[in-house]
Amino acid sequence: MTREARPLVFLGTPNAAATVLSELIRNGFEIAHVVTRADARRGRGSATTPSPVKQVAIDNGLDVSHDMTWLQENSHRELLGVVVAYGKIIPSSVLSHIPMVNIHFSLLPRWRGAAPVERAILAGDMRTGVCIMNVEETLDTGDVFARREIEILETHTSENLTEDLAVVGGQLLVDTLNEGLGTGEPQHGETTYATKVSTDELRLDWNVSSIEVLRRVRAVRSYTMIGSQRLKIIHAEPLQDPAHLAAGQCDGAGVVGTSDGTVRLVSVQPEGKAVMDAASWLRGRSGQEIIQFS
Repeated sequence: MTREARPLVFLGTPNAAATVLSELIRNGFEIAHVVTRADARRGRGSATTPSPVKQVAIDNGLDVSHDMTWLQENSHRELLGVVVAYGKIIPSSVLSHIPMVNIHFSLLPRWRGAAPVERAILAGDMRTGVCIMNVEETLDTGDVFARREIEILETHTSENLTEDLAVVGGQLLVDTLNEGLGTGEPQHGETTYATKVSTDELRLDWNVSSIEVLRRVRAVRSYTMIGSQRLKIIHAEPLQDPAHLAAGQCDGAGVVGTSDGTVRLVSVQPEGKAVMDAASWLRGRSGQEIIQFS
């Protein structure tokens, strides 16, 4: 096999995709075009911000568009598409003319779908990884050209695990393209689906185990309620102390009861305020020895 010679069309949007695009550029691959989401308005002003992928493209003088028009107009060319967290369905009319590979952040066929990183953490998986797979019309079912595993650490959140997987995926993609794609292998093993995290799943249930509470905090933008006020739990840590609080009770040290023990709050975000360490938040609530979360 020989190094991939076809010009690449890159489709992606978030920081993880930008990491992969930067790795391709750094390794000298020809990027014929980049497709990403349109600029989005952030904050209260009217100014719009390009996606992380678009910013990398601009910085490197690459052509960028926000829909399938360029691909349809250039479908007669010998191109290879690279898809990383693009966020939209690629129509069959494009796939039938331009072959595409995708970096998927799981060990397929485990966690096909929209939220593989979050689901791996929530399920307590010990390992995950990346797959370079052929893009098909059906969801994450394509043959796999290469895969690489990494360990899921107790310090991994969905954000920093995604960052690590993007780095690994970028390196694996470069290695695979340098060696030539070759023939992919059909996926084997039990199939599981990583459905998008629902709004209801963001709310913490303190009546589950400490392990489950901590997994949810690491995996999603979790929150709890104090009366009618929402408190986001940004970071929490395990405790070895025996349980001395009922589920959902928080003492003055930020220790919260669960069904089988306790966890300690490290950083939180009260409704309408910035992220702060839990100790500072607790000092602002002087006079309340026990707070009840729900």
